[in-house]
Order: sequence, then C-alpha cells, then structure tokens
Amino acid sequence: MSGTYKAVQVVAPGRLELVEKAVPQPGPGQARIRVEACGICHTDVLTVEAQSPGLELPRVPGHEVIGKIDAIGAGVTSWKLGQRVGVGFLAGHCGVCEACRRGHFTGCAQQRYTGLHVDGGYAEFMLAQANALAAIPEALSSAEAAPLFCAGVTTFNAVRKSRARPGDLVAIQGVGGLGHLGIQFARHMGFRVAAIARGPEKEALAKELGAHHYIDSKAQDVAAELRELGGARAIVATAASPSSMGPLLGGLARRGDLIVVGAGAEPITLDPTALLFGERRVEGSITGSPIESEDTFAFSVLEGIRPMIETAPLSEAAAAYRRMTQNEARFRMVLTTGR
Repeated sequence: MSGTYKAVQVVAPGRLELVEKAVPQPGPGQARIRVEACGICHTDVLTVEAQSPGLELPRVPGHEVIGKIDAIGAGVTSWKLGQRVGVGFLAGHCGVCEACRRGHFTGCAQQRYTGLHVDGGYAEFMLAQANALAAIPEALSSAEAAPLFCAGVTTFNAVRKSRARPGDLVAIQGVGGLGHLGIQFARHMGFRVAAIARGPEKEALAKELGAHHYIDSKAQDVAAELRELGGARAIVATAASPSSMGPLLGGLARRGDLIVVGAGAEPITLDPTALLFGERRVEGSITGSPIESEDTFAFSVLEGIRPMIETAPLSEAAAAYRRMTQNEARFRMVLTTGR
C-alpha cells in the first residue's frame, strides 16, 4: 500500500484543497477506515467556512463516512479487519462523564465531532474511535448508507422519540435533505403525514415519498391548515430557517411536540400562550448514537427507505459542497473514492 492518500481539507475559510497526506496508524482504541463514501451535510459549513469557535485548520470535513476497516489499534476487540462500518457526527464518547454513565452518549461532556475536532471523511482514509463506529448492513450500498448517518438518524430519532402514536398526524417541515427522509420514516412508522414546504413544486414528490397531505407555506397558513387536519401530534422542523418554526406551534394538537432538527443563525420566536394553554413542548434533537444509527439502517432496509442522492468523486468535493450550499442538490451529495 502507498504511504500516502488523498484528502480534501479546509486550508482557509471557504477554501477546500486536495492534498496528499501520510497514511496514519491507528492508536489505542482506534480503527483506520478505507473510505468508500462520505455524505456532504449542511453542518459541514461549520468547518468549511470556519464558523465553529476554536476550529483548527487545516481540517478534513465530513461526518457521514462509510468504508472498510483496514487497520486496528491496541485494545479494539469488537471490530474486524475488512468489516464495513461507518462513523457519524459523534466522534466517540468518553464513557466516564455523568452523561455517559447515564447512557446519554450524545451528551458526553468530552464529545468531539467528526470533521470538526478530528479529521473526517472527505478523504481516502480516516481514523475513528472504535466506540463511534456502526456496522453497515449488506443491503445498503455505501453511497446510500452515508446520508443515513446524519440526515437519517436525526429524523428517525426525532419521529420515533416524539409523543406521537401510530395513526396520529405528524408534520415534516421541509422537503429537502432531512425532510425527504423524515417523510418516509414517518409514513412507514404508521403516522398520518403532512409535508410542509414553500411553493407547489414539491407537492408531487412529497406525496410520492409518502405524505398524505401537502401544505404550501408560501400560499397557506400552515398552522391553520394543520388545525383543520385535527392538529399535529408532532412537527419535525428540518428547515434551516428558525424564523419559520415559531408559527408552527399553533398547528400542534394539545400536548404536541415541536421538534427542531434544523439550524440557522436567527432565534426562534415562540408564543408563550400557545405553549401554556396547549401544554405543548419544544425540543431539539441532535443526531444519534452509533447503535441508533444501526437502528436507522435496519429500519431503512426493512421498509425500503433510501435517501435521494447525487454522487461525485472526491476530486470534485469543492464543487459538490457548493451544490449543497446553493440548494442545488437533490437531495444529498455523496463523495465517492472508488475504493
């Protein structure tokens, strides 16, 4: 094997550069992954545009990584050479802080993030902490599995951890990278699904994905339309527009949940009266643990759920990233290495 590998790293804010790096050796508790595919997520903006405080450059982005283990460090006993695995946004929990001791691994006090604090998957190789890995089922191709590590597990967890029950109305705000998966998960979990998006253009696709109802937020009062349908037991807000989330509160049924998984710069404005008198709840949901990612993969295989993707070779990472930021991707860009 050559002693170097190709990687795309951020060398300055907004500047991605293809470089050759020395192949790293895994340390104790680590595995080296020969990367096959890596999804491009909107959260990569934190790295590429250097928006995260304390970010150290250069840094290789990417946290939807699929590949095969080709080297194992000391103390790793639960993974095998040649096994196809992946790693998501969470780069590995410490196992000793209070959150970890309570089994809340996503809240680990020492949690580092893949592609932000450690090099990620815009590369032919990467190192990963063994307790951050998840196994990939054979039924999923590497390119299909990659977006499920972030967009997939995020929406899967948001829907299944809500207080909604099969038959209830669940609304998915946004028919994009996260929303197109959220619609599929909600439909296959047995919910009555309302998709919310701007304009009539996405109605046919939303219904093809499984939505029973479509609400055009550009032309309709979303909250009023949801109330007309009986009120949503849960609304999963995937859009990167916090200002559009507050008005959704009025569309919730009594004791309904507004679950925020999208992020943006401005704050969310909420009507306290709607919160109090409806006994409604607003909460955030961030990604998931490795075992929850495996749950997402298993459910996706069981129900035939797949992300809609466009692939690009690693050498075209900068162009693929720009397609994502300019909302030109339908709906997830995935880099492939040809390995």
